Amino acid sequence: MTALKIGLTIVFVLVSIAVVGIVLIQDGESGGLSGSISGGGETFWNKNKNRSAEGKIEKVTKYLVVAFMVLSLLLNLPVFG
Repeated sequence: MTALKIGLTIVFVLVSIAVVGIVLIQDGESGGLSGSISGGGETFWNKNKNRSAEGKIEKVTKYLVVAFMVLSLLLNLPVFG
């Protein structure tokens, strides 16, 4: 195993643990289809969601998932085989 593959594997494991943790922290979506039909999606909270802690957690989740996918693709390249 090369040093680069070991380093990427360690980062991959840390990102994986972070993704699991941050997904468990997030609140569940309870509105669903019925909330969008009745107009529940247009509340003040949903309009300013990006400024809240929940919006920041969602943004971090997106970045971590992208890092997870990129690392998983890199680790499966034939160069590291």
